[in-house]
Amino acid sequence: MSKTYKIAVVNGDGIGAEIVPAGVSVLDAIAKKHGFNIEKQSFPFGAGYYRDHGKFMSDDAIETLKKFDAIYFGAVGLPEIDDTLPARDYTFKVRTELKQYVNYRPVKLFSGLKSPLRTKTEKDIDFVVVRENNEGEFVQSGKTFYADDAHGFATDTSVFTRFGIERIAHYSFQLARKRRKKVTNVTKSNTLINSLAYWDRVIAEVAEQYPDVEFSKMYIDNASASFVLRPEVFDVILTTNLFGDILSDLGGAIMGSLGLGGSGNINPEKDFPSMFEPIHGSAPDIAGKNIANPIGQIWSAAIMLDHLGETEAANDIVAGIEATTAEGNLTVDLGGNASTSDIANRIIKHIEAKKLVTA
Repeated sequence: MSKTYKIAVVNGDGIGAEIVPAGVSVLDAIAKKHGFNIEKQSFPFGAGYYRDHGKFMSDDAIETLKKFDAIYFGAVGLPEIDDTLPARDYTFKVRTELKQYVNYRPVKLFSGLKSPLRTKTEKDIDFVVVRENNEGEFVQSGKTFYADDAHGFATDTSVFTRFGIERIAHYSFQLARKRRKKVTNVTKSNTLINSLAYWDRVIAEVAEQYPDVEFSKMYIDNASASFVLRPEVFDVILTTNLFGDILSDLGGAIMGSLGLGGSGNINPEKDFPSMFEPIHGSAPDIAGKNIANPIGQIWSAAIMLDHLGETEAANDIVAGIEATTAEGNLTVDLGGNASTSDIANRIIKHIEAKKLVTA
C-alpha cells in the first residue's frame, strides 16, 4: 500500500499564487513516479487574509496545521499592509508554535548558471546555512518608550538559552556528518560579549562530542566577506536567527538570484509539522505576470520530501532542476525569458524522462 502524506498548502501573497502551484505540480509528478500519495488542503492565510479578516490566519490555524505532515508555503506580505506584522503574526508564530527550531537554507550553484562571483564554479558554492529559528534576536521582546519625545528610546532583547543553543548545535554537527564533516560557528562574540559569548561557549561544548567533525569559529563580518571571496571554505554554517537570515540571502545572491533559494523550517523530531518555503519575499511588483522564478519554491518541495523520508524523490527533483538550468531555461531574474510555468513544466519533463532506479 502506497504511503500518503498530508500537506497543508499556503500560497500566501504576491507571487505565492504562481510559484506554489508550480511547486505543487512538480510534487504531483514526483509522487506519481515514486509511488506515494500527496493529500493537499489549501489555506488562504497571509497579508491578504489580514486585509479581509484583521488577522493573518484563522484562530484555529495552528491546531489545524498540527494535523498535517508538512506545510508548503509561498511568501507573505503586501505593500498596503504594515511590514512589521507578517513576521510577527504569521511566520514567527508558525515557527515558534510548531517548534520549528531549525531553519535549513542550502546554498548551491546549479548547473549552467554563472555565479556573480566570476571565478567561482559549482564545486566552490555548496554549503548549508543552519539558522537558529526560535530564539536569538527575533524573539521580539522589547518596547518603545516615549516615541515622540526628545528622550524617547526603544529596546529589543535577544534571548539565548542553553537548551536552544544545544539543540541547534547538535542538529548542525549531525548534518555535517552526512556532508563534508565541517561546522563553522558564525558569531560576533567579540562585541556581544554576553549573549554570543554564551552561544560560543555552549556550541564549543557540543563540538567536543563530535571529534570527527572539523569545527571553527568565524565572526559575521569575516563570514560575509568570505561568502564573496572564498565560499568554498564552508560546509555547514551554524549561526543565529538574525545572522542566518542575512547570510542566507547573501547565499541566494551568490547563487545568482534569491529566486533560487529554498528552505525548511524544521522540527527534527517530527512532533510537529515542518514548514517549507523559498527564502525570498512575496514580490508583489511582479505578481500575476507568470515571470517569477519558481526554483526556490520547487527546491523547498525537495527539502520537504527529504524531511518526510522520500530521499530518492527529493534527489530526483534536484536533478530535474539541475537539468533544466543546464539547458539554459532561465527566468528573467537570471537573464532569461522562461515563464514560471515553463520552468515547472521543464522540471516535470526531466523528472518523467529519468528512469526510476529499482534495487
